[in-house]
Amino acid sequence: MTFDIAALIEARALTMHFQPIVAMKDGSILGHEALARPTTGPWPNADALFTAARQEGLSIELELTCLRAALVAWSRQRPSGKLFINLSATALVEVLQQQDAASLVEVVRSRGVPPSALVIEITEHEHVREVERLQPAVLALRRQGVAFALDDFGDGRSSLRLWSELKPEMVKIDKYFTRDVASHGDKLQTMRALIHIAETFGSSLVAEGIESDEDLRVVRDLGIGYGQGYGLGRPQARLVQAPLPAALAVLGSHEVAVLPQQRRAANHGGLTAAKLCLPLPPASAAITHDEVFARFQADPALHAIAVVEDERPLALLNRQQFIHAYAQPFFRELYARRPAQLHGNPDALQVDIHTGIHELTSVLTSSDQRYLTEGFIVTENGRYRGLGTGEQLVRAVTEARIEAARHANPLTFLPGNIPISDHIDRLIDSGCEFAAGYADLNHFKPFNDQYGYWRGDEMIRLVAAVIVAHADPQRDFVGHVGGDDFIVVFQSTDWRARCEAIVAEFNLRVRDLFDAQALAAGGLQAEDRHGVMRFHPCTTLCIGVVPIKPGDYRRSDGVANAAAAAKRLAKHGGCGVHVLQAVPVHTATA
Repeated sequence: MTFDIAALIEARALTMHFQPIVAMKDGSILGHEALARPTTGPWPNADALFTAARQEGLSIELELTCLRAALVAWSRQRPSGKLFINLSATALVEVLQQQDAASLVEVVRSRGVPPSALVIEITEHEHVREVERLQPAVLALRRQGVAFALDDFGDGRSSLRLWSELKPEMVKIDKYFTRDVASHGDKLQTMRALIHIAETFGSSLVAEGIESDEDLRVVRDLGIGYGQGYGLGRPQARLVQAPLPAALAVLGSHEVAVLPQQRRAANHGGLTAAKLCLPLPPASAAITHDEVFARFQADPALHAIAVVEDERPLALLNRQQFIHAYAQPFFRELYARRPAQLHGNPDALQVDIHTGIHELTSVLTSSDQRYLTEGFIVTENGRYRGLGTGEQLVRAVTEARIEAARHANPLTFLPGNIPISDHIDRLIDSGCEFAAGYADLNHFKPFNDQYGYWRGDEMIRLVAAVIVAHADPQRDFVGHVGGDDFIVVFQSTDWRARCEAIVAEFNLRVRDLFDAQALAAGGLQAEDRHGVMRFHPCTTLCIGVVPIKPGDYRRSDGVANAAAAAKRLAKHGGCGVHVLQAVPVHTATA
């Protein structure tokens, strides 16, 4: 039997399935998206069907057939909520060229669908190029009560310009960004950016492609208004009145998502050499020693002068070194009127103005450290732009590292103080029960002094690996405060058993970091914090834990202080795990 698109359209051989769009705040059904399914023919799915229709030049006819089928199937079920119908910009413009918006809305109403219940999803297989023609069509239908959504935003076809110019009531985030968002920090940051854009344009967001409880929990906690996907409800012929039970359980739970962190280094606010560049005037290759000395004398703050020819740096004259040479006996008699370039550094450090913080950091560890005293030359495509000082560079890199460490520890790549505080605050706001653990090493300093910082770093990384291995990545948050201090925030109810397992595994595995002599002795002879030589047992791990109930604390710092107090008791008591009951909020300082 032969099948073609024209025959399918004529026979209206389509069935309509409806997939629910769910409100994240309470699990209610906002509406359903109508999805066409061919009942006959060789097309395995709707995408294949529409691809064939475009090849035959019948895509608009097929879209209108689907529109009519959706209206009929919807109205038969006495529905509530909104009906989402896909329509390309091309089809929408062409329909409204054939009849005015009021007539089209009357057709919709005659099918039993009030215009206020209709949401047209503008979907495109290519970029919408004729926005000027689309805008009047959208405006005309919006005046009749019809709403609009932008479909699959972020897949490369729906543009930010289209969002800005059409101001749709809703924007559907492409499933690429939703799928596995619970484990991809970059996708999470993209969604946060889309939330800010939606607030600017006054649109609500729908996260498409939700398939797992973990992704659903992240979407909910981000504050995205609506969701759609197999994890909430599959497309089916009958309208559903509620999402799947598992999804309802997630939406109704007080448990918060452990938001994924970006593993790549942050860009530190776009810090580049441009921010370190002082636009100091250069000197020509002909400038004499006497002339350079006069410039230094006239400007006490001038640390160096670049010798430049045709905008290309030739040498760098450092103030301190130059004046020291100038003061030597017979220097003026020999060199006063000769080119000062003779006493400049022709190999001075040159940094392009667009060089980022990571490349600048590598300068600090380079073998040539003269830049610390003489500074460096800033160029753009090899052309002189100004000078920088070693002091500026060290300060900028240090500040950037400190700021980065607040977000992610550079040794373990675990979240730092800011994400830790944010997560605890979210738990407090949610009203759920959790347990805050503070992990610390006993007798770490003697080990670090004996074996060196590199072995100490290895031990700290071991702590991180063991804690992460015993934490539930979807429920338990692991952060690195700094040094050998770690925070573990448990939503897992078996947190005590997890803490005991963490301590036991670390205390066993850490023995591999000691030499045979220390293991035989059971520890090390080393100076204590007061400089007195004494015996220190092998390093072990302790964890202080505070169970937190709703209302115990108002802010994260109160929880952190309580966990730190529990940790101190664990260290002083010599026990692996110490549990401290939370201080009631009316007596707590938080």
